[in-house]
Amino acid sequence: MTTGGAATVVCGRPGERPGRPHPYRTIWRKLAALMTPERRWTAAACIAAGALSLPVVAIIWIAGSGNEVAGVASVWPHLASTVLPTALTNSLLLMAGTGAMTLVIGTATAWLVTMHRFPGRDMADRLLVLPLAMPTYIVAYAYTELLDFAGPVQTAWRTWLNVGNPSQYAFPQIRSLGGAMTMMALVLYPYVYLAARASFEQQSVCVLEVARTLGRTAAQTFWAVALPLARPALAAGVVLVAMETLNDLGAVQYLGVETLSASIYATWLQRASLPGAAQISLVMLALIVALLVAEKALRGNGGFQATTGRYRAIPFETLDGGRAVLALVVVLLPSVLGFFVPFALLATQAVAHLATVDVSAFLRAARNSVLLAGVVSLVAISFAVVFAYAVRFSGSRAARTSSAAASLGYAMPGTVLAIGLISSLAAFDNGLDAWLRATFSISTGLLLSGSLFAVVFALVVRFLAVALGSVETGLQRISPNLDAAARTLGAGGMTTLMRIHLPILAPALGAAALLVFVDTMKELPATLLLRPFNFETLATHVFGLTAAEQFDEAALGAVAIVLIGLIPVMWLHRAVSEGRAGSRN
Repeated sequence: MTTGGAATVVCGRPGERPGRPHPYRTIWRKLAALMTPERRWTAAACIAAGALSLPVVAIIWIAGSGNEVAGVASVWPHLASTVLPTALTNSLLLMAGTGAMTLVIGTATAWLVTMHRFPGRDMADRLLVLPLAMPTYIVAYAYTELLDFAGPVQTAWRTWLNVGNPSQYAFPQIRSLGGAMTMMALVLYPYVYLAARASFEQQSVCVLEVARTLGRTAAQTFWAVALPLARPALAAGVVLVAMETLNDLGAVQYLGVETLSASIYATWLQRASLPGAAQISLVMLALIVALLVAEKALRGNGGFQATTGRYRAIPFETLDGGRAVLALVVVLLPSVLGFFVPFALLATQAVAHLATVDVSAFLRAARNSVLLAGVVSLVAISFAVVFAYAVRFSGSRAARTSSAAASLGYAMPGTVLAIGLISSLAAFDNGLDAWLRATFSISTGLLLSGSLFAVVFALVVRFLAVALGSVETGLQRISPNLDAAARTLGAGGMTTLMRIHLPILAPALGAAALLVFVDTMKELPATLLLRPFNFETLATHVFGLTAAEQFDEAALGAVAIVLIGLIPVMWLHRAVSEGRAGSRN
């Protein structure tokens, strides 16, 4: 085109008018303009939350599919009339009994340690958290070895009574519902202890002193003031105990208690009915929702805040003489029964039978456990950073909702996650295989089902809340002024995260990785149900040996799990003890 003697050449793509951009380019630019950095982080959080919620969606779909899934119509009435009543009743009784026992043990020991001073108090404070390092199924194995008919305790009891027939003497049965309650209470009471101790330590000394000046005794002050103020923390601890009890598979199976978790396992693997297992899982999910609602109701709507920012040190009541001895016995007994007795048996058995242990199988299981735990920790930390930073960077309701939804996986038992995940992955594998067969005449088989990916996915969903809590806490301690300063220097969200936040978050990320690592090492249900063939972790290695009544050979693996579990337990105790009211003026 020529204008006024000057030649101007206008070049463009075919179909594009001179001076106007291509319509596809215009649409892309508009989409790019809409996807601001804040919205990109929110979208990433929403997509991640959607992927992590697939197991729950799959369970609901399978359980409600009716005749669309073969066998459901005939399986469910049988399960509802035979399996479900016993399993549900046992689960409710087990949760109630374990919750009540942990509430008494945890609250009493926390009050004695927090508000009293006596010889051995500091040592007992550290020892009280040790049972958290001991998985429930290992404690069940150990005490069954001790207290069963052929164990040393009953053998010595029969010798002392000079009887040979068990019908001639009375002895509590360890393989019973009461035995399961006791075993789980001995392991899980630290959840209530830590919550109660933190609550008692943060209570205002002035409130307690006012109650004493009004004529209340120490015991009356505890019941009338301290205990009601600690109700939210106690409710959270007891509900956490109930969910851990509901999730347990190894202990209840070994002790012969039919619970929902054990019924899911049996229905899926022994009765070969995945739809029936999914429907029991739906009942289990409903029970978890009821627990969460109950926890909120128990916490109540009231809040308790201090009227001053200054805390005085707690005025300990000094105990001496017989009272001091009694207090020391009370606070030492739970840790002795929950940790030292079973660990002593495990260590003794491991040393005595070290020559007969299949060391190569143990080393393979240990290597697989470390590999799996390391991968799960890395993936969980990555997801946690995405969710936490999306909430911080965008602050949108969608980001907060996605983060909250991703945290719900911790409340889901491993058996439920396994059912939902195996269904989702099988549907994906079958759909991909069918499409490739029809299009390219290629068969892929099962790519994800029965693979290590399935185990990692399930454990990330299960323990993401652990990592997310640590990362969110770390981010909250970083001043927003750093974000504003980075923006004024032209740094975007990713640059700010990589160059400022992640270096500052290193301690929090390390703590989160440690907690997820150890939880993965101890996890049994999801790993047992989803692991590839011939892939053994320490947890499944111990489970398999004890199921075959080879407790002596399983002791070494159990000791390894316990020793690894001690690391985060001591770190957690230190974190709680450093939050004592009155530590700073």
